[in-house]
Amino acid sequence: MRRREFMAGSAVLLLAQQIRAVPAGSGQRLAQAARAQVGVTTGYDPAWRQLTYPNGDVPRSTGVCADVVIRAGRDGLGLDLQKLVHEDMLRDFDAYPARRVWGSKAPDANIDHRRVLNLQCYWQRAHAQVWRASGPAPGDGFPGPLETGDVVTWLLDARLPHVGIVATIGAQARVMHNIGNGTEETPLSAFHSHRAAAHYRWPAT
Repeated sequence: MRRREFMAGSAVLLLAQQIRAVPAGSGQRLAQAARAQVGVTTGYDPAWRQLTYPNGDVPRSTGVCADVVIRAGRDGLGLDLQKLVHEDMLRDFDAYPARRVWGSKAPDANIDHRRVLNLQCYWQRAHAQVWRASGPAPGDGFPGPLETGDVVTWLLDARLPHVGIVATIGAQARVMHNIGNGTEETPLSAFHSHRAAAHYRWPAT
């Protein structure tokens, strides 16, 4: 086995071990923590900001779609995506799209975890991926059953990455997300004209 392949495999193993066991009901906790952001996060601001580390955050009154998931993970499960993503990027920076997409030369704990494409890479490496689109798929057409607390991603207008948390399931499935007006709850069917990108169950169990 080549040394690079061995190191990459070791990094993935370490990442899996890093995610501690989470009690049953973690999906409900994520969904509840996301819903609790409604009326608190009322704006949208994608600007780079200097953050503390770990557990750094922009003001709770604002944020991006990824911040809904980041805050839900911290509030509901005590898991810090800022730290988890940054440490994994330190182990294997080239596994992430940061250099290719944004021209980053090194991990940046201020912004990396707030970018959907980086989160998708992290969740895949953490064995949390349930499904990933291999071609165009309607934005409400995630195959397989969704569960409360699952994380889903889209390409809005077939080009802009977006992320949300499943709040309720069934025929009237709804998701928590921030698309520009703060954290809100929206029927999954409202995303039909967009493109489903991936489905995750985080943390992996």
